[in-house]
Amino acid sequence: MSLNFSISTLRDEALALVRRPAFREGARDAAPMAIGIAAWGVVAGVAMAKSGMGIPLAVFMSVLVYAGSAQIASLPLIVADAPAWVVWATTACVSLRFMAFSFHYRPYFAHLPRRRRIALSYLMGDTNFALFMRRFPELATGQAHTDYFLGSALVTYGLWQVAIITGIVAGHAIPTSWGLGFAGTMALLALTCTQLRTPSTMVAAVVAGCAAVAAYALPLRLNILVGISAAVAVGVLADHARSRREKTQP
Repeated sequence: MSLNFSISTLRDEALALVRRPAFREGARDAAPMAIGIAAWGVVAGVAMAKSGMGIPLAVFMSVLVYAGSAQIASLPLIVADAPAWVVWATTACVSLRFMAFSFHYRPYFAHLPRRRRIALSYLMGDTNFALFMRRFPELATGQAHTDYFLGSALVTYGLWQVAIITGIVAGHAIPTSWGLGFAGTMALLALTCTQLRTPSTMVAAVVAGCAAVAAYALPLRLNILVGISAAVAVGVLADHARSRREKTQP
């Protein structure tokens, strides 16, 4: 009886959420990103399948991690039997952007209970972060921030899981001649460009790209760490320079 009541309650809450205008707006805004998300998800799934990882473990990793870039970065290291610290360091550096996302999200969700904030953090992604910041560039009272976030995040999450599981199951049946890797990379590049709104972020992106290319010969994909470190260094220097200018201004 209690189980049926819980299921009924969850169903009613889900239906109520779907009917909210902000939720629908977030879902509509995320829909145009479907092609890029699907391409990148299939690429990640195929890479996981071709790495020799079994289907159950690959699906479990996809659901647990939910971070395509971290998965792609860690797979060649795992296959190459790289030391565990290299795998952890690489995935941690690739995922550092989620800390920046959290910093930007905090003013909008600080009033929510911690357990709910933790649940929402699982759904953070590049696409819905870009959409959210474009929709709410500044905090405004009376706005349904959580509903909009869930609308875009759940659409993105659903598309990603369907795409990556498709890639995992299809595996070797998907030929590389389809160019899905290029399509997924271009989708991420386009999404990244939408976040380059200030001169400092543009410079950081250029420096990161140049550093990663210059260090391409390093083993175990360590050029990724070099690029990220260079971008972080540029960002820190830019922040310090901006703080000094603000202090010297009358």
